[in-house]
Amino acid sequence: MASVIQQPAPPGPTPAADRLRQSMAAVRLSFTWFGVRKTLSAQQKAEAAESFGAAGTFLSAGKKLFDTRHPRYQAVSAVRQQAAAFVQGLSLPFPEPGVRLIRHDDLDRLQIRLSQLEEELQRAVAQLDAAFDEIRQAAREQLGRLYSSADYPPSLTGLFAMSWEFPSVEPPEYLRRLSPDLYQQECARVAARFDEAVQLTEQMFLDELSRLVSHLTERLTGAADGKPKVFRDSAVENLTEFFQRFGRLNIRSSGELEDLVKQAEAVVTGVKPQHLRDGAALRRQIARELSGVQASLDGLLVDRPRRNILRRAK
Repeated sequence: MASVIQQPAPPGPTPAADRLRQSMAAVRLSFTWFGVRKTLSAQQKAEAAESFGAAGTFLSAGKKLFDTRHPRYQAVSAVRQQAAAFVQGLSLPFPEPGVRLIRHDDLDRLQIRLSQLEEELQRAVAQLDAAFDEIRQAAREQLGRLYSSADYPPSLTGLFAMSWEFPSVEPPEYLRRLSPDLYQQECARVAARFDEAVQLTEQMFLDELSRLVSHLTERLTGAADGKPKVFRDSAVENLTEFFQRFGRLNIRSSGELEDLVKQAEAVVTGVKPQHLRDGAALRRQIARELSGVQASLDGLLVDRPRRNILRRAK
């Protein structure tokens, strides 16, 4: 009688992945944005290429519809940057385009802040629209024969917007009734997605901590023109903000990462930027201790690909 070979069971989700799945919701922030660049027509490219003795088909060229340095356009763009940075700082990565994971406890905070920014965006767009005739006239002068009135809408109202949604990343329940096998496949796929989200989160925190520690260490060591290198308060403040965010979003998936964060935090706790500017001995001490943290971070970053392979093979 032939023996039956037992296939190994697929690896189950890690505890950290389960915690993510139970405590986080998916969020996607989207923007509608009027494009300020336009590709030149074939005729325009041919004319441009002619001045170089080139063929128009081998030339890629475009134009800006207006000066994006205009203060009112900059104000509109600033709101978009604020919204993106806010969501980024409040959430964790997820391996689907545009999707982030946010704690259930932060959903109200997210809704309130994004609603405020949405109102700010609409006010900024209204102010930009009020200056649009002036902006178009300036573009006519700057673009010369490349200017075309057909490129410009009569109004910018409705052409800049932001929206957010909370997409489901779980297998649809109806699939359980229609096809139990397919439902189980989807369950496995989603579990793998959350396990990947854990790895992306670890990598995000490692990369950010390494960058911040490296930057501060570099500012504290050496000299420029015989004097200590100048560094901004943000070199210390950004690390402090990182520690706060890590404490709020830590998914407790890597003891090594947590230890390194604690080490770095212990080094700079209570240290003020002015103390570092005034004290050469303190600068040397902090730089030496941070260099030790950086060496451990570098080792963890180098070892990480192998560790990920081992994790997936368990």
